[in-house]
Amino acid sequence: WNSPPREDSASGSGGLRPCIDYRIINQGTIKFRYPLPLFPAALELRSARIFTKLDLRSAYNLVRIREGDEWKTAFVTPTGHYEYLVMPYGLVNAPSVFQNFIHEVLQEFLHKFVVVYIDDILIYSRSEAEHHHHVAEVLQRLRDHQLYLKAEKCSFHLPSVQFLGYIIDQQGVRMDERKVSAVVSWPEPTTIKELQKFLGFSNFYRRFIHSYSNITAPLTTLLRGKPKTLLWTPEAAAAFQSLKSAFTQAPLLTHPDPDLPFVVEVDASTTGVGAVLSHHHGNPPLLQPCAYFSRKLNPAERNYDIGNRELLAIKLTLEEWRHWLEGANFPFQVITDHKNLQYLRNAKRLCPRQARWSLFFSRFQFSITYRPGPKNIRADALSRMHDHPETSETPVNIIPEHIIIINPIEWSAPPVVATPEPRPPPGCPPGRQFVPRTQRIALIHSTHTSLGTGHPGANNTLTLLSERFWWPAMASDVRQYVQGCKECAMSKSPRHLPAGKLHPLPVPNRPWSHLGVDFMTDLPSSDGNTCILVIIDRFSKFCRLIPLKGLPTVLETAETLFNHVFRYYGIPEDIVSDRGPQFISRVWRSFFRLLGVTISLSSGYHPQTNGQTERKIQKVGRFLRTFCHGHQDSWNQFLDWAEYAQNSHSSVSSDSNHPSFPGMVNHQRCPQWITGSGRGRGSGTLLTTTSRGQCADPSQSPIREGFKVPPMLQAKRFGSPLETFVCACPLGNLVP
Repeated sequence: WNSPPREDSASGSGGLRPCIDYRIINQGTIKFRYPLPLFPAALELRSARIFTKLDLRSAYNLVRIREGDEWKTAFVTPTGHYEYLVMPYGLVNAPSVFQNFIHEVLQEFLHKFVVVYIDDILIYSRSEAEHHHHVAEVLQRLRDHQLYLKAEKCSFHLPSVQFLGYIIDQQGVRMDERKVSAVVSWPEPTTIKELQKFLGFSNFYRRFIHSYSNITAPLTTLLRGKPKTLLWTPEAAAAFQSLKSAFTQAPLLTHPDPDLPFVVEVDASTTGVGAVLSHHHGNPPLLQPCAYFSRKLNPAERNYDIGNRELLAIKLTLEEWRHWLEGANFPFQVITDHKNLQYLRNAKRLCPRQARWSLFFSRFQFSITYRPGPKNIRADALSRMHDHPETSETPVNIIPEHIIIINPIEWSAPPVVATPEPRPPPGCPPGRQFVPRTQRIALIHSTHTSLGTGHPGANNTLTLLSERFWWPAMASDVRQYVQGCKECAMSKSPRHLPAGKLHPLPVPNRPWSHLGVDFMTDLPSSDGNTCILVIIDRFSKFCRLIPLKGLPTVLETAETLFNHVFRYYGIPEDIVSDRGPQFISRVWRSFFRLLGVTISLSSGYHPQTNGQTERKIQKVGRFLRTFCHGHQDSWNQFLDWAEYAQNSHSSVSSDSNHPSFPGMVNHQRCPQWITGSGRGRGSGTLLTTTSRGQCADPSQSPIREGFKVPPMLQAKRFGSPLETFVCACPLGNLVP
């Protein structure tokens, strides 16, 4: 038997404690129905004047597991199989068992000067001298049983304390104001919608409020005739305050009765959470409230998705009313308007946050019931009372209109008119086609989303377009489109970490002399392939993507390199790789020593050493995610296109748009649907003798100067010293 571990959860004191998912074993556990006190000695405290509140440290861990039952608490970690010797957090019977244990320890003092609720102990006395004696007796009894306190949560010799939802002082026991603060602090409505929310909330309890119609008459009058604005009057303000007061007084608000099953209604909005604690009372039974709860969400909680916000509402509510709900005599019901939470107890996969909360939920016996949002009006109104009064009721569209219209565009974008306008505006470069305003979005879309380009970034998309087309503010339009691309947003994620000083590798002198190699592994099986060998030329940035059946051996890796790279481009001088088993073996080093190739291994846990290859792997992964997100086992069909698209993109350092760029000798034409037919990269031009000579002697080529550009850009992040650079790339001669 093994229960899965989760992330460590906060213990409430700044530390961590292990979080084990005991949901399965809890379902098969016979429940131990030891009653938890709901303040049974409240009336006996009226004459007390001095109070001390104690909190036990690691309370559940103070009880040993019965010998022979340790296997039931087992869990597995990467370091081995473990079993608890003491009672862990998360077991369904833990609260009742510990309550029974602490009652036996302090049995002589109970209801005389001690009240105990699980790990919370309240000591009360009539005088200072008596209180000193009572505290000493309790501390000695705890010491005898080796029970220790959490000092930061203990309070000694106080005239007033908060305990189990009540405020206790020398005047007696009174209700905690937080029970009704959610209604008392309800702000005056400023819009018709806010007034309707409040009246909808109060209308459910009208049977408990005497003369409800008379109290609300000034408020309902404001809604007659369907007004568009709220005209708040002094009579309405008085009625609003009277109605709030009625919610905090009997017979509406009743004391919780442990002999009745509780009902908890919860809801979450984008600004807050709200809840109502009730139970059925009277004959016929009516749902009567016991307490209200409402809380504003902090900025981090507002970013939760709707499922986690609704789950947060349940978690905060159970924390607020823990003293009534934990160990209740009957399982209670939680009502929510989020249907998926019904399956929380049986969920197989939980995120770390949900796993921590599930540890807390295991202390309660409850069921989750779905109720549609329009019927869950009480909790919904409390959750929305934190809405900003000045918030516009009509959502404001923040997306530019020219981005919105791209959603219905199909893959087959309408063809761009080949004939330019008779009179292009001033500034249109010669040889480029002016694009009318009505066709710009379609052209950007077809260029950016094409299978032959693979959703490149804004700069590469602009490069592809600017070879054939032009219009004013072209760069701005392309950048806005790419930033709003839905597929790019889903497939590409930032992976930038804080960087240290920049130590670049030496610049190669010719193409395919210095290579970087690495593997893309753990891919879904596609045509039997689960791995990709990525090879990149550090000079030209050209890459080769080779699918493999699995992670190859040393000999298979060397054979693949020879068949796909060496026989076409020659033997390199240097190969950069990580410290994978294929690259550190003796066979690998011996083989390349015979070929005269230097093997450069990256340092441990520093993939930036082989950064060009790692970056290329990221780009290939983005391409495949973009085109295969619906069928991830089809990536092998797109791999050749991925290689084509990556080798079509320009590089800041290599300036692949330059006619003397070495890779263009091998990579001649782009399809007509990308750049059209005509001049530029799509023309399939050949290099002249002069430009070939530049490729033959790259040490004299201006391309090497381009390698000085990236350090300037990277220095903005790495903070390394910046030297003067030259980026003068004269155009080569083209054969007509």
